[in-house]
Amino acid sequence: MIYILEKELHIICPDVPCPADYGCVIDIMNRIRALHAAGIRIHLHYFSDNQCTIPIELTSFCRSVYLYAPRAKKQCGNNALPYNIAARINDLLIGRLNADDHPILIEGLSCTGIIPFLKNIRRSVCIRMHTNEELYYKALAQTSSGIFKKFYYAAEGRHIKKYIATLPKQTLLACVSEPDRFFFKELGFNNAFFLPTFPNWQRVNSLEGIGTHCLFHGTLSVPDNEQAALWLLHKVFNKVRVPFIIAGKDPSRQLQKAAALCEHTCLVSNPCESEINDLVQKAHINILPNLNKNCTGTRLKLLHALYSGRHCVTTPSMIAESGLEATCHIGTTPNALASIISQLYYKPFEADEIHLRKTLVEKTFNNSRNTACLMNQLWLPTP
Repeated sequence: MIYILEKELHIICPDVPCPADYGCVIDIMNRIRALHAAGIRIHLHYFSDNQCTIPIELTSFCRSVYLYAPRAKKQCGNNALPYNIAARINDLLIGRLNADDHPILIEGLSCTGIIPFLKNIRRSVCIRMHTNEELYYKALAQTSSGIFKKFYYAAEGRHIKKYIATLPKQTLLACVSEPDRFFFKELGFNNAFFLPTFPNWQRVNSLEGIGTHCLFHGTLSVPDNEQAALWLLHKVFNKVRVPFIIAGKDPSRQLQKAAALCEHTCLVSNPCESEINDLVQKAHINILPNLNKNCTGTRLKLLHALYSGRHCVTTPSMIAESGLEATCHIGTTPNALASIISQLYYKPFEADEIHLRKTLVEKTFNNSRNTACLMNQLWLPTP
């Protein structure tokens, strides 16, 4: 009789991956589901400082689930590591990892502080790079208005850059975009590979015809999203008089007041998932600019618009080098975006555009295929 050993995998998350209600957590949770569907026995480890019970959904996809509390700053001492990394170096976690030699998938940089404590240096370890944090903090330093914030973000970017240089160069890096992969290859990480975002959607279900409004959506408490929403209000939709909806979690008072001053604008605060889905699908134009020139990866809100919406209008940094440029209308200035919106608002969305999306989007963001790619990397034969 031949026994086939099941593959087992440790996954380490910086926060609880459920409920999956924002960017990288959606990516993580869909990857957990896809790995489970592929027959992988998952041992999940995550950090949370305000939770005492493990969500039932996690136990249905994982063989074991462990919860850890991040360390407080005073417990980290004079650690030279960035605090969010030092806070997640946990002796109990390290002991559990060293009890076997199963591959380890680390979601983001925050949990990578455990790597030097792993006994088997030939073990398969993969870091999911959700974004290029060095470039992200650099961009925040450039766009922030306050002197303190500029200083903080610039210092954090330098700190992250210095830390990344200390990571073992043989470590697998699962990069969310090709530009990120090239970036880390240049730093000497020759095992960096492209692993697209794992979205909720796997089939394009956009509707033909004409919708009812223009829509911008996202987590509005995130500075990038609030900045984009205010920019649209003040620079674009003051030029085109069409129904405009801004939807998302936790809008600031500033954004609420700005939206209230525009007669043709409606702000939908904290919509549930079904409401967001309805707004995206019924929109005639999903407009999703990105003002961060160092944007890395593919934003899930863009994928949502491409899977479920009609016309999609964006700026170059949101879509550059993604392979999805042909699916969007791209403008570089407020006047250009206003002109595109005016041209598209009465133009029906047609079947050939849906076919193009099926060809490009469904191929790149196929969760089953990308899971197989990840598994091939994690279980490569040891040289």
